[in-house]
Amino acid sequence: MKASIDNFSTASAQYAQFRPDYPLELYHYLYARVKHFDCAWDCGTGNGQVALVLAERFNQVQASDLSAAQIEQAAPHPRIQYSVCRAEQSPFAEQHFDLITVAQALHWFDFGAFYAEVGRVAKPGALLAVWGYGLLSVHPEIDPWIQHFYRSTIGPYWDAERHHIDEAYAQIPFPFSALEQAQFSIHKRWNLEQFIGYLGTWSSVKKYIQQHNEDPVLKLQPQLQAWWPTDQVLDIRFPIFLKTGQV
Repeated sequence: MKASIDNFSTASAQYAQFRPDYPLELYHYLYARVKHFDCAWDCGTGNGQVALVLAERFNQVQASDLSAAQIEQAAPHPRIQYSVCRAEQSPFAEQHFDLITVAQALHWFDFGAFYAEVGRVAKPGALLAVWGYGLLSVHPEIDPWIQHFYRSTIGPYWDAERHHIDEAYAQIPFPFSALEQAQFSIHKRWNLEQFIGYLGTWSSVKKYIQQHNEDPVLKLQPQLQAWWPTDQVLDIRFPIFLKTGQV
């Protein structure tokens, strides 16, 4: 079985503060394709971002993550039970879930082992939804700086699995009855400080700092400030890619 990778325990509080959340339209799209709302599993939940939304609709939500530090940052909810476990080896009962979600995490999993686990714990006809988001866009004058930073400055420091994000999961197998696809985007309004904070959550930035003992984001910041005054709020867009299928 593929070894699990945990890139987020060391900055779980920062991750909880700056990582973008997902539009309600995405959840409504999923709910329209779910047969029952008894129990959902948010696998790779991180700080529970998705689980908290699911708990507004489902009677019970199981939210699991490999990182205990991430789980510690998750907000409690009476209908959410958090647990620390591998995606491929969960403690859940067979045929238990009506919906299984994986947000920005599938590329870290052992695909075959995880899909076998999905088949074990999902109810017949349950919905599996996996999604992620690609590189953000801000402004025509700013985007080239961000792209150069992403691909050249810290490009060599991404884990190999990052290519799945760049390819919008196109090369990840999905052995379920796929449903029609829909397009969604994350929209945020951030000032430069918030954007810099978000860049600091990137695992490649952390690896760069570990190897060079300097923060590459600090070198990028003056270039951004030429087009992004510190007190100005700009519209940020993250493209979402989504795969859904019935188990």
